[in-house]
Amino acid sequence: MRYLIALAVLFLPIAGWADDWEDRLIFNEDAEGPRLRVISSTDTVLFAPVIEGFVAENPLISVEYLVSGTADINQRVRATPEAFDVIISSAMDLQLKLANDGFALPVDDVPVPNWAQWHHSLFAFTSEPATIVINRAAFEGQPIPQTRQGLIEALRQRPEAFRGKVGTYDVRQSGLGYLFATQDARASETYWRLMEVMGGLDVRLYCCSGEMINDLADGSILVAYNVLGSYAAVRTEGKDALEVVLPSDFQTIMMRTAMVSRATPEPNAAEMLLRYLVAQGPTTEEPASPLPFLQPNDLAIGQETIGLDPALLTFLDGLKRTKFLSAWEDAVIQ
Repeated sequence: MRYLIALAVLFLPIAGWADDWEDRLIFNEDAEGPRLRVISSTDTVLFAPVIEGFVAENPLISVEYLVSGTADINQRVRATPEAFDVIISSAMDLQLKLANDGFALPVDDVPVPNWAQWHHSLFAFTSEPATIVINRAAFEGQPIPQTRQGLIEALRQRPEAFRGKVGTYDVRQSGLGYLFATQDARASETYWRLMEVMGGLDVRLYCCSGEMINDLADGSILVAYNVLGSYAAVRTEGKDALEVVLPSDFQTIMMRTAMVSRATPEPNAAEMLLRYLVAQGPTTEEPASPLPFLQPNDLAIGQETIGLDPALLTFLDGLKRTKFLSAWEDAVIQ
Protein backbone atom coordinates (compact mmCIF):
# COMPACT_ATOMS: atom_id res chain seq x y z
CA MET A 1 0.00 0.00 0.00
CA ARG A 2 1.04 3.58 -0.58
CA TYR A 3 1.36 4.33 3.11
CA LEU A 4 4.10 1.70 3.41
CA ILE A 5 6.28 3.80 1.18
CA ALA A 6 4.90 6.95 2.78
CA LEU A 7 7.61 8.35 4.74
CA ALA A 8 10.50 7.56 6.91
CA VAL A 9 9.92 9.11 10.28
CA LEU A 10 12.44 10.18 12.85
CA PHE A 11 11.41 8.78 16.22
CA LEU A 12 11.73 11.88 18.32
CA PRO A 13 10.05 12.38 21.68
CA ILE A 14 6.90 14.49 21.64
CA ALA A 15 6.30 16.86 24.51
CA GLY A 16 8.59 14.94 26.85
CA TRP A 17 7.12 11.49 26.17
CA ALA A 18 9.38 8.57 25.34
CA ASP A 19 9.42 7.49 21.68
CA ASP A 20 7.38 4.37 22.31
CA TRP A 21 4.67 4.74 19.67
CA GLU A 22 3.23 1.52 18.32
CA ASP A 23 3.46 3.15 14.91
CA ARG A 24 4.21 6.60 13.56
CA LEU A 25 3.84 7.72 9.95
CA ILE A 26 3.64 11.03 8.13
CA PHE A 27 1.33 11.39 5.15
CA ASN A 28 1.90 14.08 2.50
CA GLU A 29 5.09 15.14 4.23
CA ASP A 30 6.03 17.86 1.73
CA ALA A 31 2.72 19.71 1.99
CA GLU A 32 3.12 23.46 2.31
CA GLY A 33 0.32 23.96 4.82
CA PRO A 34 -0.36 22.84 8.39
CA ARG A 35 0.64 19.46 9.78
CA LEU A 36 -2.00 17.70 11.86
CA ARG A 37 -0.92 15.43 14.70
CA VAL A 38 -3.44 12.63 15.08
CA ILE A 39 -3.18 10.28 18.05
CA SER A 40 -5.19 7.10 17.52
CA SER A 41 -5.73 3.60 18.85
CA THR A 42 -6.51 2.20 15.39
CA ASP A 43 -3.75 0.31 13.59
CA THR A 44 -2.26 2.12 10.62
CA VAL A 45 -3.14 -0.70 8.23
CA LEU A 46 -6.82 0.03 8.88
CA PHE A 47 -6.64 3.83 9.02
CA ALA A 48 -4.08 4.64 6.30
CA PRO A 49 -6.63 4.62 3.46
CA VAL A 50 -8.70 7.19 5.35
CA ILE A 51 -5.76 9.54 5.86
CA GLU A 52 -4.67 9.05 2.24
CA GLY A 53 -8.15 10.03 1.08
CA PHE A 54 -8.13 13.12 3.30
CA VAL A 55 -4.74 14.43 2.12
CA ALA A 56 -5.70 13.70 -1.49
CA GLU A 57 -8.65 16.08 -1.06
CA ASN A 58 -6.56 18.53 0.98
CA PRO A 59 -3.08 18.51 -0.60
CA LEU A 60 -1.82 21.45 1.45
CA ILE A 61 -2.24 19.50 4.72
CA SER A 62 0.08 16.80 6.04
CA VAL A 63 -0.86 14.32 8.76
CA GLU A 64 1.36 12.74 11.37
CA TYR A 65 -0.43 9.59 12.50
CA LEU A 66 0.57 8.30 15.95
CA VAL A 67 -0.69 4.93 17.19
CA SER A 68 -0.92 4.10 20.89
CA GLY A 69 -3.07 2.10 23.30
CA THR A 70 -6.40 3.46 24.49
CA ALA A 71 -5.36 3.98 28.11
CA ASP A 72 -2.09 5.56 27.00
CA ILE A 73 -3.93 7.99 24.70
CA ASN A 74 -6.00 9.20 27.63
CA GLN A 75 -2.87 9.80 29.73
CA ARG A 76 -0.92 11.52 26.95
CA VAL A 77 -3.74 13.90 26.06
CA ARG A 78 -4.30 14.85 29.69
CA ALA A 79 -0.58 15.51 30.16
CA THR A 80 0.07 17.42 26.91
CA PRO A 81 -3.16 18.34 25.09
CA GLU A 82 -1.29 20.86 22.95
CA ALA A 83 0.77 18.02 21.41
CA PHE A 84 -2.23 16.69 19.44
CA ASP A 85 -4.81 18.07 17.05
CA VAL A 86 -7.24 15.16 16.65
CA ILE A 87 -7.82 12.36 19.17
CA ILE A 88 -9.28 9.04 18.00
CA SER A 89 -10.01 6.07 20.24
CA SER A 90 -12.20 3.00 20.56
CA ALA A 91 -12.44 3.48 24.36
CA MET A 92 -15.71 5.41 24.38
CA ASP A 93 -15.73 5.93 28.14
CA LEU A 94 -12.25 7.47 28.29
CA GLN A 95 -13.06 9.68 25.31
CA LEU A 96 -16.29 10.87 26.91
CA LYS A 97 -14.40 11.65 30.12
CA LEU A 98 -11.82 13.67 28.17
CA ALA A 99 -14.56 15.64 26.43
CA ASN A 100 -16.48 16.11 29.66
CA ASP A 101 -13.32 17.36 31.38
CA GLY A 102 -12.84 20.08 28.77
CA PHE A 103 -10.16 18.58 26.53
CA ALA A 104 -12.32 18.72 23.36
CA LEU A 105 -12.95 21.74 21.18
CA PRO A 106 -16.68 22.11 20.42
CA VAL A 107 -17.49 21.89 16.72
CA ASP A 108 -20.91 22.99 15.54
CA ASP A 109 -23.05 21.63 12.71
CA VAL A 110 -21.30 18.27 12.34
CA PRO A 111 -23.75 16.11 10.34
CA VAL A 112 -24.24 13.22 12.77
CA PRO A 113 -27.36 12.07 14.67
CA ASN A 114 -27.73 13.15 18.30
CA TRP A 115 -26.92 9.63 19.52
CA ALA A 116 -23.55 9.76 17.72
CA GLN A 117 -22.22 12.91 19.42
CA TRP A 118 -21.69 14.35 22.87
CA HIS A 119 -22.25 18.06 23.45
CA HIS A 120 -20.87 18.91 19.99
CA SER A 121 -17.44 17.87 21.26
CA LEU A 122 -17.13 14.11 20.71
CA PHE A 123 -18.29 12.37 17.54
CA ALA A 124 -18.76 8.69 16.66
CA PHE A 125 -17.82 7.61 13.15
CA THR A 126 -17.59 3.78 13.22
CA SER A 127 -19.59 1.03 14.88
CA GLU A 128 -18.43 -2.56 15.39
CA PRO A 129 -19.01 -5.54 17.67
CA ALA A 130 -16.74 -7.39 20.03
CA THR A 131 -16.32 -10.92 18.66
CA ILE A 132 -15.03 -14.34 19.61
CA VAL A 133 -12.40 -15.65 17.20
CA ILE A 134 -11.57 -19.35 17.27
CA ASN A 135 -9.23 -21.77 15.57
CA ARG A 136 -11.49 -24.25 13.79
CA ALA A 137 -9.00 -27.08 14.29
CA ALA A 138 -9.56 -26.87 18.04
CA PHE A 139 -13.25 -27.70 17.50
CA GLU A 140 -12.89 -30.40 14.86
CA GLY A 141 -15.75 -32.83 15.38
CA GLN A 142 -17.24 -30.48 17.97
CA PRO A 143 -19.91 -27.78 17.58
CA ILE A 144 -18.46 -24.27 17.39
CA PRO A 145 -19.88 -22.29 20.33
CA GLN A 146 -22.18 -19.45 19.34
CA THR A 147 -22.81 -18.02 22.83
CA ARG A 148 -20.76 -17.26 25.92
CA GLN A 149 -22.45 -20.14 27.73
CA GLY A 150 -21.58 -22.42 24.81
CA LEU A 151 -17.95 -21.30 25.06
CA ILE A 152 -17.96 -21.97 28.82
CA GLU A 153 -19.23 -25.50 28.24
CA ALA A 154 -16.68 -26.18 25.48
CA LEU A 155 -13.78 -25.03 27.65
CA ARG A 156 -14.99 -27.04 30.65
CA GLN A 157 -15.38 -30.22 28.60
CA ARG A 158 -11.76 -30.22 27.36
CA PRO A 159 -9.70 -28.16 29.79
CA GLU A 160 -6.33 -29.65 28.83
CA ALA A 161 -6.88 -28.83 25.16
CA PHE A 162 -7.38 -25.16 26.02
CA ARG A 163 -5.00 -24.66 28.95
CA GLY A 164 -2.84 -21.65 28.13
CA LYS A 165 -4.57 -21.41 24.76
CA VAL A 166 -7.28 -18.82 25.49
CA GLY A 167 -6.74 -15.07 25.22
CA THR A 168 -8.53 -11.87 26.16
CA TYR A 169 -7.72 -8.28 27.16
CA ASP A 170 -5.81 -7.36 30.27
CA VAL A 171 -8.45 -4.93 31.45
CA ARG A 172 -6.04 -3.37 33.93
CA GLN A 173 -3.99 -2.03 31.02
CA SER A 174 -6.38 -1.76 28.05
CA GLY A 175 -8.95 1.02 28.03
CA LEU A 176 -11.03 -0.75 25.37
CA GLY A 177 -10.72 -4.06 27.20
CA TYR A 178 -12.01 -2.41 30.37
CA LEU A 179 -14.93 -0.87 28.46
CA PHE A 180 -15.91 -4.22 26.94
CA ALA A 181 -15.56 -6.01 30.28
CA THR A 182 -17.72 -3.55 32.23
CA GLN A 183 -20.40 -3.55 29.53
CA ASP A 184 -20.41 -7.37 29.39
CA ALA A 185 -20.71 -7.57 33.17
CA ARG A 186 -23.65 -5.15 33.12
CA ALA A 187 -25.40 -7.26 30.48
CA SER A 188 -25.08 -10.71 32.04
CA GLU A 189 -23.60 -12.68 34.93
CA THR A 190 -22.37 -15.13 32.29
CA TYR A 191 -19.38 -12.83 31.83
CA TRP A 192 -18.08 -13.57 35.32
CA ARG A 193 -18.52 -17.33 34.89
CA LEU A 194 -16.59 -17.14 31.63
CA MET A 195 -13.78 -15.18 33.26
CA GLU A 196 -13.52 -17.75 36.05
CA VAL A 197 -13.30 -20.57 33.52
CA MET A 198 -10.68 -18.72 31.50
CA GLY A 199 -8.74 -17.90 34.66
CA GLY A 200 -8.69 -21.59 35.59
CA LEU A 201 -7.18 -22.34 32.18
CA ASP A 202 -4.28 -19.90 32.60
CA VAL A 203 -5.75 -17.34 30.22
CA ARG A 204 -3.27 -15.19 28.28
CA LEU A 205 -3.79 -11.46 28.66
CA TYR A 206 -3.28 -8.94 25.87
CA CYS A 207 -3.11 -5.22 25.25
CA CYS A 208 -4.99 -5.24 21.99
CA SER A 209 -6.94 -7.13 19.35
CA GLY A 210 -4.06 -7.23 16.87
CA GLU A 211 -1.79 -9.17 19.21
CA MET A 212 -4.55 -11.66 20.02
CA ILE A 213 -5.13 -12.36 16.33
CA ASN A 214 -1.39 -12.71 15.69
CA ASP A 215 -1.25 -15.46 18.29
CA LEU A 216 -4.39 -17.08 16.90
CA ALA A 217 -2.89 -17.13 13.44
CA ASP A 218 0.29 -18.91 14.54
CA GLY A 219 -1.52 -21.32 16.88
CA SER A 220 -0.21 -19.87 20.15
CA ILE A 221 -3.83 -19.56 21.28
CA LEU A 222 -7.01 -21.25 20.03
CA VAL A 223 -9.71 -18.85 21.29
CA ALA A 224 -9.72 -15.05 21.64
CA TYR A 225 -12.53 -13.26 23.47
CA ASN A 226 -13.75 -9.71 22.74
CA VAL A 227 -11.69 -9.11 19.60
CA LEU A 228 -12.71 -5.99 17.67
CA GLY A 229 -14.85 -6.88 14.68
CA SER A 230 -12.87 -4.88 12.10
CA TYR A 231 -9.57 -6.41 13.19
CA ALA A 232 -11.10 -9.89 13.17
CA ALA A 233 -12.53 -9.43 9.68
CA VAL A 234 -9.33 -8.07 8.16
CA ARG A 235 -6.92 -10.45 9.82
CA THR A 236 -8.98 -13.61 9.25
CA GLU A 237 -9.78 -12.93 5.59
CA GLY A 238 -8.49 -15.83 3.52
CA LYS A 239 -7.54 -17.80 6.62
CA ASP A 240 -9.77 -20.86 6.64
CA ALA A 241 -8.37 -21.96 10.00
CA LEU A 242 -10.01 -19.05 11.84
CA GLU A 243 -13.69 -18.28 12.38
CA VAL A 244 -15.27 -15.10 13.72
CA VAL A 245 -18.28 -15.62 16.00
CA LEU A 246 -20.79 -12.89 16.84
CA PRO A 247 -22.23 -14.20 20.13
CA SER A 248 -25.95 -14.79 19.71
CA ASP A 249 -26.79 -14.37 23.41
CA PHE A 250 -25.91 -10.67 23.30
CA GLN A 251 -23.48 -8.48 21.41
CA THR A 252 -21.33 -5.68 22.76
CA ILE A 253 -21.05 -3.01 20.07
CA MET A 254 -18.79 -0.01 20.46
CA MET A 255 -18.51 3.21 18.46
CA ARG A 256 -15.07 4.62 17.62
CA THR A 257 -14.99 8.34 18.39
CA ALA A 258 -12.97 11.41 17.45
CA MET A 259 -12.52 14.86 18.91
CA VAL A 260 -10.55 18.00 18.14
CA SER A 261 -8.15 18.87 20.95
CA ARG A 262 -9.13 22.13 22.66
CA ALA A 263 -5.43 23.04 22.69
CA THR A 264 -4.81 22.38 18.98
CA PRO A 265 -2.78 25.05 17.19
CA GLU A 266 -4.54 24.06 13.94
CA PRO A 267 -8.29 24.17 14.72
CA ASN A 268 -9.43 24.74 11.13
CA ALA A 269 -7.48 21.85 9.63
CA ALA A 270 -8.38 19.59 12.57
CA GLU A 271 -12.07 20.35 12.08
CA MET A 272 -11.72 19.50 8.38
CA LEU A 273 -10.36 16.06 9.27
CA LEU A 274 -13.14 15.49 11.80
CA ARG A 275 -15.79 16.33 9.22
CA TYR A 276 -14.09 14.05 6.70
CA LEU A 277 -14.26 11.14 9.15
CA VAL A 278 -17.96 11.43 9.87
CA ALA A 279 -18.70 11.85 6.16
CA GLN A 280 -17.30 8.41 5.34
CA GLY A 281 -20.46 6.60 6.47
CA PRO A 282 -23.08 8.36 4.33
CA THR A 283 -20.93 8.27 1.17
CA THR A 284 -22.23 6.17 -1.71
CA GLU A 285 -18.71 5.29 -2.86
CA GLU A 286 -17.03 2.01 -2.01
CA PRO A 287 -15.05 2.69 1.19
CA ALA A 288 -11.28 2.41 0.84
CA SER A 289 -10.89 1.39 4.48
CA PRO A 290 -12.26 -1.82 6.03
CA LEU A 291 -13.45 0.18 9.03
CA PRO A 292 -17.24 -0.12 9.54
CA PHE A 293 -18.26 3.53 9.25
CA LEU A 294 -21.55 4.59 10.80
CA GLN A 295 -24.57 4.44 8.56
CA PRO A 296 -26.93 6.91 10.24
CA ASN A 297 -29.97 5.93 8.18
CA ASP A 298 -30.04 2.28 9.13
CA LEU A 299 -28.34 2.05 12.53
CA ALA A 300 -30.68 1.77 15.47
CA ILE A 301 -29.24 2.30 18.91
CA GLY A 302 -30.47 -0.55 21.08
CA GLN A 303 -29.47 -2.47 24.14
CA GLU A 304 -26.52 -4.06 22.37
CA THR A 305 -24.88 -0.78 21.35
CA ILE A 306 -22.89 1.10 23.97
CA GLY A 307 -24.52 4.50 24.19
CA LEU A 308 -22.58 7.74 24.03
CA ASP A 309 -24.05 9.02 27.29
CA PRO A 310 -23.14 9.69 30.95
CA ALA A 311 -23.65 6.03 31.90
CA LEU A 312 -20.23 5.44 30.31
CA LEU A 313 -18.63 7.32 33.20
CA THR A 314 -19.99 4.96 35.85
CA PHE A 315 -17.08 2.54 35.91
CA LEU A 316 -14.48 5.31 35.63
CA ASP A 317 -15.34 6.36 39.18
CA GLY A 318 -12.30 5.52 41.28
CA LEU A 319 -14.08 3.33 43.83
CA LYS A 320 -16.15 1.48 41.23
CA ARG A 321 -13.08 0.87 39.05
CA THR A 322 -11.11 -0.48 42.02
CA LYS A 323 -13.98 -2.77 42.98
CA PHE A 324 -14.44 -4.03 39.41
CA LEU A 325 -10.73 -4.70 38.89
CA SER A 326 -10.54 -6.52 42.21
CA ALA A 327 -13.43 -8.81 41.17
CA TRP A 328 -11.83 -9.32 37.75
CA GLU A 329 -8.47 -10.25 39.29
CA ASP A 330 -10.17 -12.67 41.67
CA ALA A 331 -11.76 -14.40 38.69
CA VAL A 332 -8.90 -14.28 36.19
CA ILE A 333 -5.64 -14.26 38.16
CA GLN A 334 -5.88 -17.66 39.82
